[in-house]
Amino acid sequence: MSVNGITGSVATSAAEAYTYTPANKVVESDKKATADVNAKSTSASEGVVYQHSTDAESEKKAAAETKTYKQDTGMISKLKADAEARTAQLQDIVNKLINKQGMTFDIANGSNLKSMFEGIEVDAETKAQAQKDIAEDGYWGVKQTSERIFDFAKALTGGDPDKMKDMREAFEKGFKQATSAWGDDLPEISQQTYGAVQKLFDDYENEINGGGTATA
Repeated sequence: MSVNGITGSVATSAAEAYTYTPANKVVESDKKATADVNAKSTSASEGVVYQHSTDAESEKKAAAETKTYKQDTGMISKLKADAEARTAQLQDIVNKLINKQGMTFDIANGSNLKSMFEGIEVDAETKAQAQKDIAEDGYWGVKQTSERIFDFAKALTGGDPDKMKDMREAFEKGFKQATSAWGDDLPEISQQTYGAVQKLFDDYENEINGGGTATA
């Protein structure tokens, strides 16, 4: 073999093994590899959200402390059934009194309640029952009546502070309507009941606002 043949063969092999690429030229395979790396890097960075541990704990604590207010349907049913039975009993007594006094005509003609009941003669049995009902521990006494009114308001609202304010306003409106129907200031027991109900609302509001006063 001639020297030229050997050198030619070596040169060809060297050329195949070492391909010179200018500094300003990028091979297509290199460009693709770089693009793949960048894409993976971007995807990874977008998929990771860093959240400080204290932020996560605060959100968890806030969710746990969030209170949901729901109606107490069991209490509502109990109060309604009890009130309906007692009201029916009271209406029966009132009807008997009115019929005895022959005042049905006055009712039909819209006389105020105070004038209707003035001068009514009450038999001993009815009087005894009424005295029992309005006693301090009686069903129509100040304590039980005020507590029923407040308990009913709380059961309807689930204790939601904002809705309890609406209930207080409704109670005050109802009391004014009752006063108007009576035709004069309501009896002392009614005034005391009004004050007792307002106190229950006040105590509940103070408790909700951190005042520490508990309601019965």
